[in-house]
Amino acid sequence: MSKSLEGLLAIVTGATRGIGAAIAVRLQKEGACVVGTGSQNTGKMPVGCEYCQADFSSEASICKFADMIKQRRPDILINNAGINKAGKFEEIALADFKRIQQINLFAPFVLCQAAVIGMREKKWGRIVNISSIYGKISRAYRAAYSASKFGLDGMTIALAAEFGALNVLANSVAPGFVDTEMTRHMLGEDGIRKMVSQVPVPRLGTVQEIAELVLWLASPQNTFVNGQNIAIDGGYTRV
Repeated sequence: MSKSLEGLLAIVTGATRGIGAAIAVRLQKEGACVVGTGSQNTGKMPVGCEYCQADFSSEASICKFADMIKQRRPDILINNAGINKAGKFEEIALADFKRIQQINLFAPFVLCQAAVIGMREKKWGRIVNISSIYGKISRAYRAAYSASKFGLDGMTIALAAEFGALNVLANSVAPGFVDTEMTRHMLGEDGIRKMVSQVPVPRLGTVQEIAELVLWLASPQNTFVNGQNIAIDGGYTRV
């Protein structure tokens, strides 16, 4: 049986754990050749996936990785790498704000610029930017993170408008409360229980559920979904 991504090259940033690792596994199982990134010199990748070190807190590292993308001409780009740091608005350090914007927004911008060169020539490509429900709504202490994720979605819409006619489709995926290291670190067990009680499907999402949605958006099966910011949050942002 043929696989939907057979023969396609996919780049997945932040692929050593959590949502990124699950996406890399799912794309690889569907036949894609997957290159995943992590910030360390060596990183554990799912079997069959290639690892590439890229520290997105460094502009030089971002640009070096972008040069590799230009050379390898991926068919699929998944911008998943991201960081979060909550804090009272007036106490957010400028250095923290800049670092969050650089990793969550600037890096995807540069990588998208690099990826669309080959996609435009091939007249086919899929870009999926991993946003957050805090790129659709927000709350106290999330100003820096929300700024980055709202910006990421705005960039996605512009990409969809500019490249859709070339069959290069760009979408955002906005996970809700997903069972990851970051969620448990940010919320703690008490915070998780409180949040889950407000979700119509009263549980944390799984990384596999996110990966399934990303797979479809990144595949040839997606022929008309473009410029969307799709929440996968158990209904949290809609009720």
